[in-house]
Amino acid sequence: MRDLIPSDMKDNVFPVPIRYVDHLSDDVGASAPVIGAGLVVFVSDGLPVGQAYIEGSENLGALAARAVLPETIQHARNVMQAPIRNRDVSLLICTKDRPDELARCLASIPRQSLPPVEVIVVDNASAGDDTRRIVEASGATYVRENRVGLDYARNAAVRAAKTEFLAFTDDDVVLHERWLENLMKAFDRPEVGCVTGLVLPGELSTPAQLIFETHWGFGRGYKRRDFGPDFYRQSAPFVAPAWLIGAGASQAFRRQVFDDIGLFDVRLDMGAAGCSGDSEFWNRLLHHGGTCRYEPTAVSWHFHRKEMKGLAKQIRQYMSGHVAALLVQYQNTGNLGNLWRILVSLPKHYLQKFGKWLRKEATSDNIFLRDEILGCLNGAWYVLRRWKTPAW
Repeated sequence: MRDLIPSDMKDNVFPVPIRYVDHLSDDVGASAPVIGAGLVVFVSDGLPVGQAYIEGSENLGALAARAVLPETIQHARNVMQAPIRNRDVSLLICTKDRPDELARCLASIPRQSLPPVEVIVVDNASAGDDTRRIVEASGATYVRENRVGLDYARNAAVRAAKTEFLAFTDDDVVLHERWLENLMKAFDRPEVGCVTGLVLPGELSTPAQLIFETHWGFGRGYKRRDFGPDFYRQSAPFVAPAWLIGAGASQAFRRQVFDDIGLFDVRLDMGAAGCSGDSEFWNRLLHHGGTCRYEPTAVSWHFHRKEMKGLAKQIRQYMSGHVAALLVQYQNTGNLGNLWRILVSLPKHYLQKFGKWLRKEATSDNIFLRDEILGCLNGAWYVLRRWKTPAW
């Protein structure tokens, strides 16, 4: 089944075009042209401010009226006009055996409107010497971490950095020129300990990439949102959905946060349980009274996996890490909402998906059902076997 194109995507023509349109251009007006299927992203002063995916043909002006909110444009302008008060920031990248993707990511850093004080690349036990050569050619600092696991690498990056703020991105990401500047501008209150940014798809060239973007993507919309004590308290009975905060591919922290609540839990993420080291850390920050902020003007592009086989593996890792993180969060906080999600919410969710699967409805939403369930079981087993393992 994983080799099939889901029934709800058979009419798509690949690659799916991604069009960037200035919302004030002549094309977005009373006589706006009709455009074909694809993803349309509207921009204002170079910053994305709204998007819409269309399957047929639609008038561009009508699409802009529906997708772009005046308050979103005003927020983007306010951020652009705000002074930069936080400049003491390191840019940190963790990588393993992806030299080409890393080179593409590093190439986007010199264009940053706010140059980082330092760029540190942590090589998480890559084979060969290509990663080192690429890092040294870019002028970044190379750090080797031989313990395999993304959170071992993240923690090595935190220890190596020397600045007040630490910004993380991934090796399969390209950064908007104002990404770092706008992340730093969002730290405008002392209680904001973490800021995440908008992550758009770098391409939608295959069914696997479209499935990921549709059901698993990193985009969190175009409105700034704060996740603080009220969010954590109100959602505690059913576990705070920290995964709504953003994506680990675009996040920044005050260094003080790591001093206060510890480092990333090495039982999570790639090389361990599979994923969710970032959302567990956000959950921990919320539990200790901090605030996480989603800032949509801090824009980057992620290049999703192209092959269905690779996406299936990624989804297993995502669900494995998700359940593992819930158990770690219960261990750390005693919040029974984490167990409620594992024992009640997720089984109910998968029973509904299984019903569709039995009816042979191979849609993009359930085509990886087996991988999701196996991932959940693996995550629970992984953490329970390491229940007393030190977190870092």
